[in-house]
Amino acid sequence: MRYLHTMIRVYDLDAALHFFSLLGLHEVRRKDSERGRFTLVFLNAGPGEPHLELTHNWDEEAPYSGGRNFGHVAYEVDDIYGLCQHLSDNGVTILRPPRDGRMAFVRSPDQISVELLQKGEALEIQEPWASMASTGEW
Repeated sequence: MRYLHTMIRVYDLDAALHFFSLLGLHEVRRKDSERGRFTLVFLNAGPGEPHLELTHNWDEEAPYSGGRNFGHVAYEVDDIYGLCQHLSDNGVTILRPPRDGRMAFVRSPDQISVELLQKGEALEIQEPWASMASTGEW
């Protein structure tokens, strides 16, 4: 058995693609189904990496609710401080800042929790992250 992908439903495909591109994920495959009225977009961080499947149902009338009860998707990152700064600079709220140099949480436009984990050992604790309060839910 091998892990293939995680699927999340997205309301605004362009907003979701923009958010996940900020995390460093790239589109690797797309399928549009006129009959089923949906688009599937598969993303990953590079060759051989697991996929994240974004499912966009064309006729959805409102954003999905309950993103928190999904749990979360998690990504290992090379520089948690650098990525959190990049996300923040691009309008993403850091809900659980990497105060410990190891872990942070953000949410996608569809309210899916995304955990960011520092690769290897935790980084040395740094400001402004060390004293930044958590906000919202993750």
